[in-house]
Amino acid sequence: MATQLEEIEKRSRLALSNQMEMLIFYLSDRQLYGINVFKIIEILECPKNMTRLPLAHEAIVGTVDFRGRAINVIDLGFVLGLAKLDYANQLCYIVVCDYSNNINGFLIVHPDSLITRGWDEIKSPSGLLTKSAYLTAISYNDNNETIQILDVEKILSEIVGISDEVTEGLINIDEGNTLTDLEVLVVDDSKTARQLMKHVLDQIGVKSTLMDSAENALSFLREISQGRQTARFGLIISDIEMPGIDGFTFVRRLREDPNIAHHKVILHSSLSNPSNKEKAMLVGADDFVAKFQPNILAKKVVEILSSANR
Repeated sequence: MATQLEEIEKRSRLALSNQMEMLIFYLSDRQLYGINVFKIIEILECPKNMTRLPLAHEAIVGTVDFRGRAINVIDLGFVLGLAKLDYANQLCYIVVCDYSNNINGFLIVHPDSLITRGWDEIKSPSGLLTKSAYLTAISYNDNNETIQILDVEKILSEIVGISDEVTEGLINIDEGNTLTDLEVLVVDDSKTARQLMKHVLDQIGVKSTLMDSAENALSFLREISQGRQTARFGLIISDIEMPGIDGFTFVRRLREDPNIAHHKVILHSSLSNPSNKEKAMLVGADDFVAKFQPNILAKKVVEILSSANR
């Protein structure tokens, strides 16, 4: 028990120091891929038989029982254009992950190792790698082999679906308040996540500006403070996991700059562990909302913007 608590504490310290521990693993193309360890619940040897689901997406190879509940198993390689894994006749593994309180399994060839990298060592893809629709970042292992970090939010959005619809009764939640003169700055390296949040904000009549990195957001906010750009942001919504500067470090740097420290910030992440709210408040964020909960996000946005307009 003491060892488990020490591991949790160690990973919490990493999360607050612009670092990430990731599991790196192989698919059938012998390429290395990475997933944040915080999102992994367990790694299982894939059973030879799985329950097939009628009318399920082709990438869902079946379901398995995980701690008493049936979870979807998604063939990651097939999503990326590789041949389906013949799990019935070869040894494969399932990485069980929790993204925004939704548990799914990802079918892989085999896990490799755990490594720790600073977010400044994790880069946005460039050149030919930008052509990969599901790639959000790259890093390197100790042998200088490329590790591809996938846009899991895009994968889940396409394979199992992610709701971005605000309940009809909440769309007019702003009656009596005027939010149209305030914008929300959305910071997220995932294009899919940015578009999902934009749709939520559009439904409640709030304008948004979208940025793909914390570095760009900090530069833009400083330009506004110096009069070189014009915008009035009543709120910033930022992801936590981002190449270069993560969301925790982004908030700390924002609070350290007296010219932009006044901005309200919500950290918004698929890292849905309750401890992330504590970490968010510790670094100076105003709140934390787990992805993707459109009603909760809409209510929180209206609450903050309405307060700013009083």
